[in-house]
Amino acid sequence: MKLALPDSRRSLLLLVLGLTALRLAAAGTIHLTEDEAYYRLWAQHLQLGYLDHPPMIAWWIRAGEALFGDTALGVRFLPVLACGLNSWLIGDLTRRLGADARTAFRAALWYNATLTVCLGGMLALPDAPASLFWTLTLWALAQVRTQDGAQTGPRDQTLWWLAAGGAAGLAVLSKYSGLFLAPGVLLWLVAIPSGRDELRKPGPWAAAVIAAAIFAVNIAWNAQHHWITFAKQFGRVAPHGIALGHVAELIGEQILLFTPLLVVFAVLGMRQAWRERRDPGAVQLMLPLATAAPFAAYLVFHSLHDRVQAHWPVPLFGAFAICAAVAASRLEGRGWTILRRVAPALGYAAAAVAFAIAALPAPNPLGALDPTLALRGWPQFAAQVEVVRARTGAAWVGTESYGVFSQLDLEHRSAPLLELVERDRYWPDDPGRPDFSRPGLVVDLARRMKVFDVERCFTSVTPVAELRRAGAPGRNQRYSAFLVSGPKRDVWTRGCPDQVEPGIWR
Repeated sequence: MKLALPDSRRSLLLLVLGLTALRLAAAGTIHLTEDEAYYRLWAQHLQLGYLDHPPMIAWWIRAGEALFGDTALGVRFLPVLACGLNSWLIGDLTRRLGADARTAFRAALWYNATLTVCLGGMLALPDAPASLFWTLTLWALAQVRTQDGAQTGPRDQTLWWLAAGGAAGLAVLSKYSGLFLAPGVLLWLVAIPSGRDELRKPGPWAAAVIAAAIFAVNIAWNAQHHWITFAKQFGRVAPHGIALGHVAELIGEQILLFTPLLVVFAVLGMRQAWRERRDPGAVQLMLPLATAAPFAAYLVFHSLHDRVQAHWPVPLFGAFAICAAVAASRLEGRGWTILRRVAPALGYAAAAVAFAIAALPAPNPLGALDPTLALRGWPQFAAQVEVVRARTGAAWVGTESYGVFSQLDLEHRSAPLLELVERDRYWPDDPGRPDFSRPGLVVDLARRMKVFDVERCFTSVTPVAELRRAGAPGRNQRYSAFLVSGPKRDVWTRGCPDQVEPGIWR
C-alpha cells in the first residue's frame, strides 16, 4: 500500500528522511564531543535536574542507550531523530502560516543548511530537545488560527493552546531559554489583529498553567539542592561591566553560522513580517518572529558583558529560516533566482568537508589545523594514561576538567576516576569513590594544570609524564600527568581549589 502524500509533502518527507539517515551514519562513527560525553554521565544518574541544565537531554540519552547500548549512536539517536522531526515541523509550520509548498520545502532545506544545524544536528546537547520543543510550540500555536486569520472552533482552539503549553513546558525542561517563549507569545498576540482578544479567553492562561506544571519538577529539584542550577544559569544575567567586543563577536559569529546569504534573506523576511503583520492575506510571519524576539534581545544584552556561546541561539534558527524562505519566494529576477540556489550551498559544502575530514585517519596531513582534533585520539590517550597509572602504582585517576574526565570515563577505565575541581557536577554516592590513602594520577591539559595548582590539595606532587593526544602538537593536545598523595582536604566532596566553597553534595 503506497503512502498517499501530496508531492510537496512527499518531497519534504524525503528531505527529512535523507538528512536523518546521513546524520545517523555520522552519529555512529564520529567520536563524542566532551560535552556529549559529560551528558552521557547524566544519563547514568537520572534526576530531575543537574548543575548545568534541566534534565531532558539526560533522559533522551538514557532512552537511546536502551536501544543501542552505551555507544555514540545510542547517545545521539534521539537528538538525530529530533533534528529530523524539527525539520519537518519547520516545513509544515511554514505552510500552515500561509506559504506555498515550495516555500515550505525551502524553509526546511535552508534550516538544515545553516552551519549550526548542518554540522551540529547530530549532537546530543540540550539544544536538541530545546529546539524541537520550541518549534513544536509554534506549530501548535499556528493551529489556533487558520491561514486566513480566522479562529478555529473554541474547543479545538483550547486544545491547541494546551498542546502549545505542554510543548513550551518541555522546552523549558530542556533548557532555560524556553522561558522566553512566554513573553514571545504575549508579544505575538499584541502584534496581530484581534490577538489581544485571546488574552480574555482561557486558552493562553491554561497553556501557561500546563507549562508551569511541567517545569515545576525542575523547580522542586532545585529547591532540594540549594537552587544550584538557577544560581549558575541565572547568575549570568547580572551584568559585570561592558565588553562591546562580545556584541561584535555574537553578530559576526551568527552571520557565519546561519551563513551570510541566508542572513540577507532572513533580514528581508523579518522586515516583511513587520510590514504585513496586520494583513490577514499575507504569510503570518509574526508568529515565528515575535516569539523569537525576547530571546534574541536577551542574547544581545548578554553579549554586552559576556560571551554568548555559538550554539545558544539555535532554537531561533527555525524561525529565521522560515522568514528567509518566505522572503526569497517574493523576490523575482534572474539574480535572485541564482542567489536562492546558491544560498544553502555554503552550509552543505562546509558539512561535507567537515565530515570528510572526520573520516581521515589521525594523524593526517592537516596536523594542528585539523578542525576535528578535539574528537580524535581519545581511546589511544586513555590507553596511555592507563600505562602511566600502572607504571607509577597509582590507584586512581583524577582530572581538573569535566571534559577530560568524561572522555576518559567513556573509554571504560579500569581504575576509579574523579574530576577534582567542580564536585557539584557529580554524585557523592557514586560507588567508584577512590581510596585516597593510596597515590593517584592527576592528568589534564598542560596549559590548564600547573604543579602549584595541584600542590594546593596534595602534600606530595611529582611530575611523571607528558602525554599527547591524536599525535598533534597543538596546545589542546598536550597533557601533564602528576603522581599525587596525601590529600590536604576532602577532595571527594569539596573539590581541589581552595577558593571553591562546598556545594550541594556536602
